[in-house]
Amino acid sequence: AIRPYLYQLYRGHWDLEIVDLGNLYKAERHVDTLINLQNIATTLIQKGIIVVTIGGSQDLTYANYRAYDALEHMVNVVTVDARLDVGSEGRDLDHQSYVSHMVLQEPHNLYNFTNLGYQTYFNNPEEINLIDKLFFDAIRLGEVQNNISSVEPYLRDAHLVSIDMNAVRQSYNPGTFYTSPHGLSGAELCSITRYAGMSDTVTQLGLFEYNPKLDQRGQSAHLCAHALWYFFEGVSLRFHDYPVGSRKDYEKYTVLMDEFDELNFYKSPASGRWWIEIPKGDLQAERVQLVPCSSEDYREALQGVIPKRWWKAQQKA
Repeated sequence: AIRPYLYQLYRGHWDLEIVDLGNLYKAERHVDTLINLQNIATTLIQKGIIVVTIGGSQDLTYANYRAYDALEHMVNVVTVDARLDVGSEGRDLDHQSYVSHMVLQEPHNLYNFTNLGYQTYFNNPEEINLIDKLFFDAIRLGEVQNNISSVEPYLRDAHLVSIDMNAVRQSYNPGTFYTSPHGLSGAELCSITRYAGMSDTVTQLGLFEYNPKLDQRGQSAHLCAHALWYFFEGVSLRFHDYPVGSRKDYEKYTVLMDEFDELNFYKSPASGRWWIEIPKGDLQAERVQLVPCSSEDYREALQGVIPKRWWKAQQKA
């Protein structure tokens, strides 16, 4: 149902090859469906291909996540969802419990988890507290809507971005089962997918929970197509300026702090994006030495405020 709306859109000025690999049909057992998706995604990622999964329930995110097992590196997952989907202890894998399975099941590849757009009244307070105790990030819907550009640093070092279409409000998105009067607008969804595409590290995007039986005049399918278009647009705009190796070409800003000797910020002259330095050796994952941040974090540091993402990265040491 989404394809016809996507195919009628004009391409942008993209130097991209986009291939439709067809449908992945359900296996007799759901676990086999997950394994099939995992194997396909692993093969494509190993070939340097960005994977887009469209449709199905959001527990397919677990298969997308497990696709990185063969790559043997830590994984950053971002979900766009009104619900945190942690689930109760011991609950079987489904669309409202897959996050706990990512956290608990071996191999333990999950380095960071971020939720964008959760709505407090849909979530057990214990789940919200658990996310905080694990030093993960959960950004309320109001915070996202107050400044949509504030989500970009969370997406910048993601590997997998999973979107539950129920996160979009009902007036924009009738074609989902759990949609509600509050949620993201269509424009906000497209901004998020564009930021996801611009990330140098994102290798998978998933759009889940679309239900064509509930869709009125194809409105949700049309919105999904627009969200995908903006993701492709973002991929075409990648700066490839993630600061690995030498940082001599980056602008460095040092802020003296009362609690610490100093905080070092780096700004990319190519994109204007900011990172904050994490002292070497303080993290379990040695590859993580810089954490994406915003110019607002730098301005707050000048006022003596320690950026939340820096603090949480330190706590994971």
